[in-house]
Order: sequence, then C-alpha cells, then structure tokens
Amino acid sequence: MKKALLAVLSFASIASAQTVENGSHSTTGYIRPDGTIEDSSHSTKGYIKSDGTIENGSHSTIGYVRGGTVENASHSTVGYVKSDGTVENASHSTVGYVKSDGTVENASHSTIGYARGVRADWAAVAFFFIKF
Repeated sequence: MKKALLAVLSFASIASAQTVENGSHSTTGYIRPDGTIEDSSHSTKGYIKSDGTIENGSHSTIGYVRGGTVENASHSTVGYVKSDGTVENASHSTVGYVKSDGTVENASHSTIGYARGVRADWAAVAFFFIKF
C-alpha cells in the first residue's frame, strides 16, 4: 500500500521530475511538473491536475485536493493538509507531517519517506490518502 501511495508523486519531464523516496531513500516514484505520477519504472499511475482533481492511470477521477482539503471522488472530505505541513484525517486526528525540507513523517514523527521539491499537499495525498 505504501509503495502505491508513494508512486503517486511525479511532476516534470524525466530530467526534472521530483523523486519520491521511501524511508530508506529508495526511489518509489516521480512527480512531473504537469502532475503526472509515475512509479519507479516510470509507468504512469495517476495524475494531479492543476485544478486539484486527482485521477488514476485511466483518467478516472478518484479525488480532489484544494485549499488544504482532500476529498474523495464523491466530494466527501477525507483529510486536511495544514499550512504548517500537518496532515489530518477527516476527524482532525493527526496522521502525519510533511516537513519544509520534504521529509514525510507519520503521526509518531518517524520518517516514512521523502518528497523534496514536491508541494506539501501533493506529498500528503501521495503518502496518506491515495489508494491506487
């Protein structure tokens, strides 16, 4: 599940794609500037559109991320990403943190991955909310 979640991050051409890593610094995916999400083999796994729409690899809408709120495809809130990088579930319980340096931590502050150069809300979607 974590590997699939991490694969949600790939935003640039391969040369400028932001790398997403697990806690052991192994590459698990990429986020391209256009919002394309790739796994470590550069296979497309999904998309985050400029309007915040999140799609799977078949272009079916699976959710939204806008203004710090993460919603499923039915527009039900599944979580929040606060301006300080705190990630909460729909009940406002903290599930993790996205640090300004791109380090991603679980609720116990253990490092679970890295998403340097990736927007905090997109990193949070990849690590905590999306299930491909």
